[in-house]
Amino acid sequence: MRPSKRAPDAMRDVSLERAVARYAEGSCLVTFGNTRVLCTASLEERGPPWLRGSGKGWVTAEYSMLPRATHERTRREVNSGKPSGRTQEIQRLIGRSLRAVTNLPAMGERQITIDCDVIQADGGTRTASITGAWVALHDCFAWMRARSIISVDPLKDHVAAVSCGIYKGKPVLDLDYAEDSAAETDANFVVTGKGGIVEVQGTAEMEPFTDEQFLELLRLAKGGVAQLVELQRKATA
Repeated sequence: MRPSKRAPDAMRDVSLERAVARYAEGSCLVTFGNTRVLCTASLEERGPPWLRGSGKGWVTAEYSMLPRATHERTRREVNSGKPSGRTQEIQRLIGRSLRAVTNLPAMGERQITIDCDVIQADGGTRTASITGAWVALHDCFAWMRARSIISVDPLKDHVAAVSCGIYKGKPVLDLDYAEDSAAETDANFVVTGKGGIVEVQGTAEMEPFTDEQFLELLRLAKGGVAQLVELQRKATA
């Protein structure tokens, strides 16, 4: 039995609340169970210097965790002078995931920065961030179209992410902290609305996992992402 008493293929309760940040061009408060992340999209009317003259835009991301998002207070990374390796890895993952479904030339030479701030962490903060960031990006593009800044929607597809793992010998979907901290295998899957795989991060924490176990994790992940994409569709309808 899972600590949450969920079935192996059951997600936590997920919600996507739009327009929660007054000044951002797009925003979404995403919850996966007790994990809560505020995602905001900010438009800049110029792209990064290395893309100047290319006619292409850019989507990037920053990720942070509030000091009491966790059981014990964590020190603000700004006080250490630079983001941790984990933070850099997660924000690069979020940026890659969003760019995979964005027509960058359709943006023009502009940049959108997605800020993902974890308010409360209970496992799956990076997957929740990607799922909510897509909604914030969608609304930012809608804001731009409404003001004739762009004429077409640069989004080519949905993208969402979910964690899977092997807990007490069983493949399970959408790990919370109790499972994540004790899982034999932990994996994150980023998948598009059409089922294309953007990225897979998988680690054996104890025993190596088999081909059959990996394929079962992938099956669970695709089912979970399909549910998340449907929630994205409903949220942005």
